[in-house]
Amino acid sequence: MTGVLALVGGGEWQDGCSFDAGLLEAAGTDRVVVLPTGSAYEGPAALVDQASTWFGALGAEVVPSAILTRADALLSDNVDVLAAARFIYIAGASAMHLRSVLKDSPAYDAIVAAFEDGAVLAGTNAGADVLCDPMVDARGGAFTVGLGLVSDLAVIPRADTWSREKVHRTVQLAPRGVTLAEVPERTALIRGRDGSWRCEGVGTVQVYVDGRPSTLADLRA
Repeated sequence: MTGVLALVGGGEWQDGCSFDAGLLEAAGTDRVVVLPTGSAYEGPAALVDQASTWFGALGAEVVPSAILTRADALLSDNVDVLAAARFIYIAGASAMHLRSVLKDSPAYDAIVAAFEDGAVLAGTNAGADVLCDPMVDARGGAFTVGLGLVSDLAVIPRADTWSREKVHRTVQLAPRGVTLAEVPERTALIRGRDGSWRCEGVGTVQVYVDGRPSTLADLRA
């Protein structure tokens, strides 16, 4: 049994992100552990404040993770917070930094273990990107190695802010057999505990397989 997975396209924790209430309910908790790691050098405290305001209005408390660097991901106190969590939200703007901090770390092991034990795991913006393998390098739209919680799936977060030319280039660069999903801001691609995928929020998720438009039905459980 795994938990619920939400890949959010960015624009997190604001009007339109109606899916967060459902994720809270699925988690069965009023505490959300937020990792602002992907914006470690770009105002992580502001991300935590935004999350606290948003989830506070939903009746939940945000527990900020202190994991900003690789060294932080090795500390047992930080790992213990993740191991006990029932709802984990990974956020920030740099998927490359997230990968360098979390890959092959005790912190990431704790995240995966919590998820496999039924916790809700959400990644927004770079947090959604890095959980997949391959992941999209947003700087140029090419592909690189992600953390691989979900394999053979890649997402374009904040897809509504990309030019159609850049999206088209990324679609054409996608490795054969990999499903690519455009996920706009304030939109979530969610996998339920039964393995089925759905889209929630203000936008629509567009899926491609081998360069051709497809549907959510092509996403593997």
